[in-house]
Formats: sequence, structure tokens, C-alpha cells
Amino acid sequence: MIGDVTTAAEVLTVHLGLELGLYRALAAGPVTAAEGLPGIAPRYAKEWLEQQAAAGYLDYEDGRFSLSPAHAEVLLDAESPYHVAPVTKLFAGMASVLPELLRVFRTGEGIPYEAYGRDVRHGIASVNRPMYLNEYTQTWLPSVPDLHRRLRAEPGARVLDLGCGLGASSITLAQAYPRVRVHGVDLDKTSVEEAQLAAAAAGVADRVTFEQGDARVAVGAFDLITVFEALHDMADPGEVLRAARTQLTDGGSILIADEKVAHEYAAPADPVERFHYACSVLHCLPATMAESPDSAHLASGTALRAPTVARWATAAGLSYTELPIDSPFWRFYRLARP
Repeated sequence: MIGDVTTAAEVLTVHLGLELGLYRALAAGPVTAAEGLPGIAPRYAKEWLEQQAAAGYLDYEDGRFSLSPAHAEVLLDAESPYHVAPVTKLFAGMASVLPELLRVFRTGEGIPYEAYGRDVRHGIASVNRPMYLNEYTQTWLPSVPDLHRRLRAEPGARVLDLGCGLGASSITLAQAYPRVRVHGVDLDKTSVEEAQLAAAAAGVADRVTFEQGDARVAVGAFDLITVFEALHDMADPGEVLRAARTQLTDGGSILIADEKVAHEYAAPADPVERFHYACSVLHCLPATMAESPDSAHLASGTALRAPTVARWATAAGLSYTELPIDSPFWRFYRLARP
């Protein structure tokens, strides 16, 4: 228990370092405790530097604290496949609602997604973005050859990105496949607004659009519908898949990526499943239950297992294939009309 609390506390000290720009300052070169860190009160700077070296995040030699290139990549390089530092932002956001969690655990209510604030919104988006940049169009889609060909072909494919968040998946797809048009849908108004700004900044706003909306509501006809790490967050996943089925063009597919947990519950679990369960208790389940209190009994939680996805697909009249895409955190499924 002491070890777990120590680790959790150290995660928050990393969050401080990221939010205050302390690692960025250290990337410029080593410092002594006496030199301190820009914009930080000297006594706090000294304590944080010593704590970070004690925890192994910084190196310490001859009175100087430094950030190694390998650690700098994990902490600061937002495009690196090893950039997992945003999970500390996610953790801080989840911790911010603990008083509300104490209440809703007793009442059975939920906590709205927006109540978790910017830290959760950006934490999730930032930790997933490197996968989109480095794997989505380079590995995931080419591993499904007919889908890859359709996205490259004329006429350009229409893609619906459900639970699009801040839009990285939609924008990355449009950049890699210049003929496609992508429409992203998300329940969170702020996420949609930020996604629209991101599409404009990336120069793809003419082919990538976003709207605030419910994934259970049909919005058009699409050759591909994607649901990335979002199905487990939806209040009625079965209804989402039924709506998606009605929007597929002939030969169209639904591509789902969700948490890579065991096919059956067992305890103790591996580290990845433990991570997902902790996020489920603190964030995903409460946010889903707030979305639609009447559908709370349908909420899956973060530990969405493959047999559950298969069951939902069958009930929606869709075929189900588990794709052999290698990912440490996600499992991939392809659904289609039989």
C-alpha cells in the first residue's frame, strides 16, 4: 500500500513538472539546486529537483540535475510513440472529482464528462495522438488491404468518426488519404470546438468536419465508421452499433478499437487491465452513467471484453472479426453487414 501511494504521489509531481514547464527547462541543460528553475520559487525548485532525482525521473551527478534524452522523449516529445506522459494529466483530472465520486457511489448517479475538465479531455487526447500519428495509417489500415484500397480509391470514401474527441484520428486519416472526407461526432461541445480549430490549423477543414451529437443518431451514409476507445464510454453501445449499421454503404465497415483486456474476468489482472479498471472506477463508468441514467445498466465500464463486442455486433445484425493488429493497449474489431 505504501508503494502504491508513493507511486500515485510521484505521478502528481510529474504532472507539476509538465504543467509548470520544468522538464522543458531541464531539456536545455543541467541545473544545480542553487540555480533553480525559471519562474519557480527557489525552495520549491530545490525540493522538486531532489524528489525527481530520488524517484529516478532526473539524473543527479556532481550536484547537478539533468534530464536524459530518453526521459525527455517520453515526457516532452508529443509525436513520439513513447510519449505516455499525458497519463499524468489524465490521473490529475480523475483525482479532481474525488469528492463527487464519494457522493455518486452512494446515490448511483454519474459525473458528467465535462466535470472532469481540461486535464482529462487533453490527457486522453494527448496519450492517444502518438498512436494515430505513428500507427493508424502506417500499420492499422494497411493490415486490412481491402479497406486500405477503398480509402485510396476514387470516388473518395466518406468516413464517420464516432467519439472523435479532439479530432486527431479524423485529421490524421484525412492527411494520409487525400481523397477521403471525414465527419467527426462527439457528445462533448468543448472537444468538438477544439477539433474544429485543429482541423483548420492542419489545413484539412475542407474535408474534415465535426459536430456535437449523439452516436445513436444517424447522420448520413459512410464507407467506413470508426469508433476508437469510445464504445465503452457510450451509454447504449448496442444502439450505437444498430445506428451505425443503417449508415453503412454497400461493402462498408465499422472499425472499432477498444481496451485490450482479457476475454474473461480473472483476478489478479495484468498491469494493462489494472490500469483500465482504475480508469473505469474513477472516470469512464461515472461519465457514462451521467450520459444516460436510464441506460446505466448497459454501461460496460472500461474493461470492454471481446465476447461483449461480439454479442453487441450480433444483436445489431453485424458480422464480427477480431483483427490481428498488434497494440499494447487496444484490441481491434471489424464489423460489417453480412
